[in-house]
Amino acid sequence: MSQDFEAAVSGVGALVEPARRALYLYAAAQPEPVSREQAAAACELPLHSAKFHLDRLVAEGLLEVEYRRLSGRTGPGAGRPSKLYRRADREVSVTLPERHYDLVGDVLAAAIDESTRSGVPVQQAVVTVAAQRGRAMAATAETRVGGDLDRTADVLAGHGYEPQQREDTLCLSNCPFDRLARDHVELVCGMNLGLVGGVLDGLGAESLDAVLEPEPGLCCVKVRPR
Repeated sequence: MSQDFEAAVSGVGALVEPARRALYLYAAAQPEPVSREQAAAACELPLHSAKFHLDRLVAEGLLEVEYRRLSGRTGPGAGRPSKLYRRADREVSVTLPERHYDLVGDVLAAAIDESTRSGVPVQQAVVTVAAQRGRAMAATAETRVGGDLDRTADVLAGHGYEPQQREDTLCLSNCPFDRLARDHVELVCGMNLGLVGGVLDGLGAESLDAVLEPEPGLCCVKVRPR
C-alpha cells in the first residue's frame, strides 16, 4: 500500500467526525481564511473544541494556516496576529482497490505532446512516456535490500499494483487503471507494460522482464526471469 494512499485514507477518515467535517466545510466555503472564533461561531461549537478539530485538520493536510492581524493595523498596540485557516490545495480521494487515474492522465497528456511534436503514433508515445515514468518511480522509491524480484515488488506495491510472488514470477493482482483498461485494453495494457518495464530499467533489474500475459483477475503484465 502506497504512502499517498495511507495519507488519503487518514485524511478522509478525519472528516468522519461531524464537528470536524462541519468546520472543514465551513472553512472550504469561505472566500478568505477564517479564525478559530469565526469557525466556532459558524458551526455552533465551543471555542476549545473548534481549536482542537481545526488543528487536527491541519495535521491531516486538509487545512492550511496563515497568521494575520484581522484589524489591518501594524506596529505597537496592533495586537498579536490571528491564526487563520483555509482549505489546503491538496487533493484527497480514496479508491478501493487503489486506483491512479491521475497517473494515466499525466502519461496520456505527455504522450499526446510527444506525438504532436515528433509525429510518432500516440500508442508508441504512450509506451515511451510510461517507461520514463516507471524509471522515475524506481529512482525515487525506497526499496528493501534484496533480489531484483523483491525490489521490483516494493516499487510496484507503492503504486497500487498489489504484487504477489508465485515461485519466480511476480503477478500483479490489481490494475491501478482498471476502469480505463476495460474499454481501452490495448492502450492501457501497453502503458502498463511500458511502466513496469521502466521500473525494471530504473532498478537495474537485468534478471527480469516485463511481459504481457493476461489472466482473469490480474493485471495484464507479469514480471518473469529473463
